[in-house]
Amino acid sequence: MDRTPRTVQAAAFALSFLLVLAPAASAETAAATATPDDTARILAGMPPSPGSPLASFTSDRSWQQHAKHFDSAWTALDKRQLTKIHAWSTQYLPPRKPVVFYMFSGPDFLYADAFLPGADTYVLSALEPVGEIPDLAGLSKGQVAGGLGRIEHSLNTVLNYSFFITKKMRHELSGGRFGGTLPILYVFLARSGKTVREASLVALDSNGVVHPASEMTTVRNAPKGAKIVFSSGPDGKPQTLYYFSTDLSNDGVKSSGFLKFCEGLGTGDSFIKSASYLLHSDNFSTVRSFIVDHSNAIVEDDSGVPLRFFKPDEWQLLAFGNYLAPLGIFPRTYQPMLRDLYRKSRTAKLDFGIGYRWRPSESNILLAIRGSKTAQQTQSPTTK
Repeated sequence: MDRTPRTVQAAAFALSFLLVLAPAASAETAAATATPDDTARILAGMPPSPGSPLASFTSDRSWQQHAKHFDSAWTALDKRQLTKIHAWSTQYLPPRKPVVFYMFSGPDFLYADAFLPGADTYVLSALEPVGEIPDLAGLSKGQVAGGLGRIEHSLNTVLNYSFFITKKMRHELSGGRFGGTLPILYVFLARSGKTVREASLVALDSNGVVHPASEMTTVRNAPKGAKIVFSSGPDGKPQTLYYFSTDLSNDGVKSSGFLKFCEGLGTGDSFIKSASYLLHSDNFSTVRSFIVDHSNAIVEDDSGVPLRFFKPDEWQLLAFGNYLAPLGIFPRTYQPMLRDLYRKSRTAKLDFGIGYRWRPSESNILLAIRGSKTAQQTQSPTTK
């Protein structure tokens, strides 16, 4: 017969019960401490921080193959594109504004950061869905492997040719735990050397005020977005990246608060690349006027703001590369005025490719700097 006092028995039973629960509680705690940066690094094929609860994914063969693929792809991209773009930006861009606007961007933070690094705030916007905040907790290695394959497939054209194929991207980014632009933004941030501090889903009201997305679920036409706070290195200053899924046509911006939000940020610099020549259409005249009126400098390929919308007494226009006829899938977008600018200018060559004509010998960049030509003479490119 057990002669242990009942109080001692009860205490022993309670202790054994807690010990049984302890592993589950520890796992739950570990999952809760996975940081956004750890998640971004796993998605980007980079090891997470020491002791991260996501470290177990790195032992999986599929993740190791993913990491090897991305290491190779980014090494080639850096040599072929990014290092050369950084050098071009350093040489030619005027003193920078703290805000960068990138309309029709998709999730392309990669090239925004390459051309216009160090901004306090980046605003990206396009039709592609935002998706959910990436969260790997509770996913099996097989589920993660499938998601990584989807990310690799989504990034194929931008890593090789500098642009996304819009219809293909929308299909690939629709639905699922790895759907939307956020996983791609995480990858670009991590591979660009950024530390992701926090991420949240947001939405805009009609006055352009940012709210948590959960407060705007019943508001019609409220642009849905994400806000990511990051830094350039572990101890860098906080920077903010906004991405909004929104219709940039005249009717779309008229019924949303997106441009009011942008106006509240003040004058910035703009970047436009592979924008399907939408800014050539009168149906996008409102956002086109916003870019011209609220930018100090505009870096664009020929799919951006047509040359005729830059008043000669307000802008200095610097042409780089070669201007060739747009691809046949974009009819009626050839610009005789831009052709004449290239013929008359001392045009500097590009040693990297950009836009739909992605070969360096066929690519073009227009750098528009607000101010008279006389005031900007020191910025003129030299013929190579």
